[in-house]
Amino acid sequence: MPHSHSSSSPAVTLSVRIPSKARDQLEDLASATGRTKSFLAAEAIEHYLETQAWQVKAIEKSVKKANSKKAKFIEHRQVSDWLNSWGSDKEQEPPK
Repeated sequence: MPHSHSSSSPAVTLSVRIPSKARDQLEDLASATGRTKSFLAAEAIEHYLETQAWQVKAIEKSVKKANSKKAKFIEHRQVSDWLNSWGSDKEQEPPK
């Protein structure tokens, strides 16, 4: 997923503490790619935030669906029994 932190919002300075190993990796990557550590850190933060926002949205959608009156659930025991039957002579049909 391409990122560009050249948004309409002005850039701000953020100081964070990171483990020395992460700092070393960031320095190595900056050197290898010809990018600044700041550029790479900003890209990493943006990517992380995008991913987290997507996950939160997906979870909220799933919770809303699960809470709807049309939601259907299968008991854990039924699913477990079905899965445990796989590969046996008495393999069960999937629970409905």
